[in-house]
Amino acid sequence: MADSEYSTEDHNDLRETVRAFCGASFDEASVRLVMESADGFDHAVWRRLAGEMGLAGLAVPAEFGGSGAGPVEAGIVFEELGRAVAPVPYFGTAGLAVPVLLAVDDRDAAKEYLPSIAAGETIATVAVHGSVSVIDGALGGSVSYVVDGMAADLILVAADGVLYAVSGSATGLEREPLPVMDLTRRQARLTFRSVPARAVGSADVLRPALDVAAALLAASSVGGAQHVLDMAVGYASTRYQFGRAIGSFQAIKHRCADLLAEVESARSVAYHALWAASDRSEPGRELPLAAALAGSYCSEAFLHAALENVQIHGGIGFTWEHPAHLYVKRAVSDRALLSSPDSHRHRLAALAGL
Repeated sequence: MADSEYSTEDHNDLRETVRAFCGASFDEASVRLVMESADGFDHAVWRRLAGEMGLAGLAVPAEFGGSGAGPVEAGIVFEELGRAVAPVPYFGTAGLAVPVLLAVDDRDAAKEYLPSIAAGETIATVAVHGSVSVIDGALGGSVSYVVDGMAADLILVAADGVLYAVSGSATGLEREPLPVMDLTRRQARLTFRSVPARAVGSADVLRPALDVAAALLAASSVGGAQHVLDMAVGYASTRYQFGRAIGSFQAIKHRCADLLAEVESARSVAYHALWAASDRSEPGRELPLAAALAGSYCSEAFLHAALENVQIHGGIGFTWEHPAHLYVKRAVSDRALLSSPDSHRHRLAALAGL
C-alpha cells in the first residue's frame, strides 16, 4: 500500500495499537527485567511484535511479504517504541536493514531476505562503523558499535565499495558484546575472519538508507522526549511543597513550557524528514537536508528533556529505582547512534552551501 493511501485515521489506529502493545509488554518492571537478561530482549515479545503484528515488515512492499507502508507509518511505530524505551532489536532490523535492502538493485536479494524479516523470523542489522575488506573472496576486518549485532541473523556490511550480506551463523564471524550505557539497546563488535558473504549491490545505497534511518531514529527520540515531558508535568502537578503543587511555581512552569516547545519542534522536524523519505516524485532531493536537520536537533531535544525531567523530580530522579534514568541513557544512545549532532550540523551546512 502506498503512503498516500493511508489516512489520518489509519495513522491514529496504528499509533493506538502499538501504544497498547507497548503498555502491555514494556512496563517498567518488564523493561528492567529484560534489559538485565543475557540476550537483552524477550524472544516471545519480539515474535508477537515483529511477526504477529507485522511491525518488522511494515515498510516492506507487499511483493516481499510486508504491509507496503512507508517511512511515516514506520516512524509512528518508532515513536511509540521510543516512548516505552522498548528493549527489542527493532532499530537494527526495521530502521537499518530494511531501508538498505529496499535500496539495493539486487531484487533477488530483496526476495531472499525481506520476506523472513517481514515474518519476524529474521533479525537483521547493518554494520557501518569499521573497516572490512575482501581478502581472497572472503571478508576480513572488524566493525564496532553494531546495533543488535549479537542477535542478528543477517548482517549487511560494506567492503571495498560493495555491500555484502552475511549470515549470523557464518564461519569465521566473531561477536563481542560491548559495554553500553543503554542496556535496552545492545551493541556489539563484529570481527570477520575469512567470512563467506554474498554481494548484494553497491555500497552507495548506504547513504540514502542511513538518511531514512536518521529520520526513524529522530521519531524514536521524539517519543522518548514526549514521555519524559509527560513524566515531568505529571510529577509537578502532584508533588507539593509549601502547600502548593510545585508546578504552580514560575520556575517549573517556564521549564515545562520550554520543554513543550522543544518537543513539538522536534516532532515537526522528525516528521518532515519522514515525509521527505516518503516522497517518490523526486527521491533523494529533500531527504538529505531533512535527515541532517532531524539528526542535529531531535536527539539533543530528547537529552535536554530527559535531564530536565530529572531536575524537576529532584533527588528521587537521580536514583536507580526511578525510571527517569532509563530515558537519560536512551537519549545518550540516540545522540551517538548514527552520527553526532555536530556531524549532522556540518553536513547540514554543506548541503545548504554554507
